[in-house]
Amino acid sequence: MAPQRRAGSRTPESGGAGAGARAEERRRLSSGVKGSVQKDSRRKWLKVAFLLSSAMLGYLLSGSYLLGEDGVTEVLAHQGESLQYKFIEVPCSEDYDSHKRFEGCTPRKCGRGITDAIISREEAERIRRIAEKGLSLGGSDGGASILDLHSGALSLGKHFVNMYRYFSDKVHDTFTEEDFHLYRDVRQRIQQKIALTFGISSSSMYLTKPTFFSRINNSEAKTAHDEYWHPHIDKVTYGSFDYTSLLYLSDYTEDFGGGRFVFMDEGANRTVEPRAGRVSFFTSGSENLHHVEKVHWGTRYAITISFTCNPDHGIGDPVLT
Repeated sequence: MAPQRRAGSRTPESGGAGAGARAEERRRLSSGVKGSVQKDSRRKWLKVAFLLSSAMLGYLLSGSYLLGEDGVTEVLAHQGESLQYKFIEVPCSEDYDSHKRFEGCTPRKCGRGITDAIISREEAERIRRIAEKGLSLGGSDGGASILDLHSGALSLGKHFVNMYRYFSDKVHDTFTEEDFHLYRDVRQRIQQKIALTFGISSSSMYLTKPTFFSRINNSEAKTAHDEYWHPHIDKVTYGSFDYTSLLYLSDYTEDFGGGRFVFMDEGANRTVEPRAGRVSFFTSGSENLHHVEKVHWGTRYAITISFTCNPDHGIGDPVLT
């Protein structure tokens, strides 16, 4: 006889079905919780990614980096800002080892500096007028004209002439003693700033050649001298150079387009935007490979003033004779 079941008792089958239903319910609840956690996690990561992307986009649009024909360019100094002082140290190259070293002057600390605080815009305008007066006597047929007050070298057509001999009767009508005094004063201030930055004595540095005014426009190059845009290393081009400086006499985007100064580092091009009165200076070795962008419109004025540690390569300040 089959055993009788008591009321309310459960068979193994019915108990198994109930347990299975409860287990399935727990799985659904667990799956829902996990899904909710995963969704919250995804939302958090999406929010973080969005914030990071927005920050990067803002950084890019701020102008700290520009994407140009030469790749990514970091702007070290914008034309519209006035910098008291900025210095970026870079490792020295071995270029100085192939030349005689002068203790207390030959670079052991290398880098590049920028300041708008030692030459005023009013002084820069006065200095530019010196360049304009001198270059009115000549000028290159191509895009780059040079005026060297020290040697008298002046661009004239496709050649150079000695301004003091070629225009001897006009030189005193063109320049004044005050022009040359201002030029010397500016050179001394730049020399002192370089010496202070690199921890050397200004008396151990000597002005060296070539030191010159440049006027650049968008005229087609006629000779190799007009092709100013090629990358180069000052210490390789001019073995006497140890420290190079540039004093800008006109404003990027206002007086001319293009024509920025570009330090060419591995993986990045770092730019200085010219501003009247701005001084950019740097050690002259291959740690500071550089070039100037082509000028697209307008006219760019600057002075290159260079220094050596070797007294044998030193030159005196120009004088009006």
